Amino acid sequence: MLIVFSGLPGSGKTTIARTLVPHLSATYLRIDSIEQGLRDAGLSEVGKGGYQIALQLAKANLALGNSVLADCVNPLAESRLAWRQLADGLGVGLLDIEVFCGDPLEHRRRVETRQLDVPGLQAPDWQSVQNHEYQAWASPPLRLDSARLSPEQAVAVILANLPARS
Repeated sequence: MLIVFSGLPGSGKTTIARTLVPHLSATYLRIDSIEQGLRDAGLSEVGKGGYQIALQLAKANLALGNSVLADCVNPLAESRLAWRQLADGLGVGLLDIEVFCGDPLEHRRRVETRQLDVPGLQAPDWQSVQNHEYQAWASPPLRLDSARLSPEQAVAVILANLPARS
């Protein structure tokens, strides 16, 4: 099972993903952590590299029969397709989840007061979140409004929408 969380910074993806992980005993891959590790190693351009590393880690874990949960902005059709191709190639179920905050004032508050837990990570400001490229989805994901759902309620929705295990 591959579960991919997508959404703008501050939307609530990480909070929901971390609440879900114990229910699945899944391997948790957070792009922010991978990208910061690459920056700490001296690389300045890390976006595509971070996703490639996450895809390789996901592939290795899925091949072992582990469920994988990827926590990423995933703003481009190209990266979304890569996750789908990985799941299809390994014959595992895929659940795309888009987390958004339907209350712009709450979203801004979250971005501006966010406590980072990845050492060295630079938080985006509200303007950069608003300007972030985020392409339309080719096929609709499961959409969760974190302004209306608590993390626990969101997890209940996710668990009810998991595809059957292969």
